[in-house]
Amino acid sequence: MSRSLLSNRREPRPPRPSGPVSLILALILSALGGAAVLAQDPSVRLNGAIDKLARGEAIAGAIMYDFSLFGARQFATSDLDFIIMDMEHQALDFERLQIFLLAMTDKAAIAKQGNLAVRVPAIVRIPTYGRNLEESIVKQVLDLGAFGIMFPAIETREQALQAVRSARYPPRKGSAHPEPRGLRGNGNMPAAWFWGLSRPEYTRRADAWPVDPAGELLLMLQVETVKGVRNVDEILSVPGIGVLFVGPNDLSHSLGVEDGAPEHEAAIQTVLKACLAHGVPCAITVNASNVVGRLRQGFKVVSLPSGGLQVQMDNALRAARSELTR
Repeated sequence: MSRSLLSNRREPRPPRPSGPVSLILALILSALGGAAVLAQDPSVRLNGAIDKLARGEAIAGAIMYDFSLFGARQFATSDLDFIIMDMEHQALDFERLQIFLLAMTDKAAIAKQGNLAVRVPAIVRIPTYGRNLEESIVKQVLDLGAFGIMFPAIETREQALQAVRSARYPPRKGSAHPEPRGLRGNGNMPAAWFWGLSRPEYTRRADAWPVDPAGELLLMLQVETVKGVRNVDEILSVPGIGVLFVGPNDLSHSLGVEDGAPEHEAAIQTVLKACLAHGVPCAITVNASNVVGRLRQGFKVVSLPSGGLQVQMDNALRAARSELTR
C-alpha cells in the first residue's frame, strides 16, 4: 500500500483556537516556543478523513474494540485515517466512550500542527440497525464528540433517510442545505468542548458531509444484506451519505454462502458499481492479501484487519511458539 494512503501527516497550518480553548491553546503554544496564535480558520477541516475524501483520496482505518486509555493513545498517534469504535458487538457504554474520546486528544500534535484538526477521527458503530433505528443513541454518541456514525444493516431508502436525519440539526432559516431535514436535539453536551469550538460554532460545523460541503460529520451506512444490495441505488439517492460500507461477513450470511463465493463477490461488485455511479465513496473490510486489489477496483475506504495495534506482538509470539515447540 502506498505511503500516501496511510499517512495522516499534514503540513503545518495556521493556529486556530476558539472560545475557552483559545486561552489554553495559546498558553500551550507559548510554552512551546511562543508561536503566534491566529483566529480559527473555518476552511481548515477538523475531520481528517473528510479532508482526504473531499480531495478524492483513498483512506484506511480499522474497526477497533479496545476502549482503554492505552488503546486511545496508540490509535491517536497511529497512521490510520480513522477508527471505527464498535458498539454494535461491544457493550453500549457511553461512559467508556466519553473517556476514550477525550483520551484521543493528542495535545502534542495540536501544538505541532498549529490547529485543532483531528488526525484520527473516531467514528462510532451503533447497535441499532436500519430497521429499528434509535435516534436517542445517535444523539448521545454525537453529543459526546464522535466525528461520525456507522449505521449497520441499512436496507431501504427510508432507513437511509432516517439515519441522515437523525445526525443533523434542524436547519436554520435560510439554510443553503435544509434537506434532509435534521432531527437531532440541541443540548448542553461535551462535544463542542472536545472539538475545541464554541457551542454556536459546533452547531454550524457538526453537519453531515457532503450534503453540507463544510460538514465535519462522516456518516457511514452499511449495506450487508440481500435486501440492501437490491435497494442500493435507492439508498444512494439519499443526500448526506459520506461512505457506503459493504459488510462482507453479514452479506455472506444473508446470501447463505461462504465469503468469496461467486454470488458473494457479485453482490459486492453490485454495491461498488452503484457507489461509483452515484459518486459516493465505497468501503469494505480488507486484509493484506486483497487490500491492493480492492483499491484498484475503486474502493475509496478500506478497513484493515481488526487485530488491534498489538498484532506485531502477536506475530512475534506465534513465531516464538513455533520455535519453542519444534
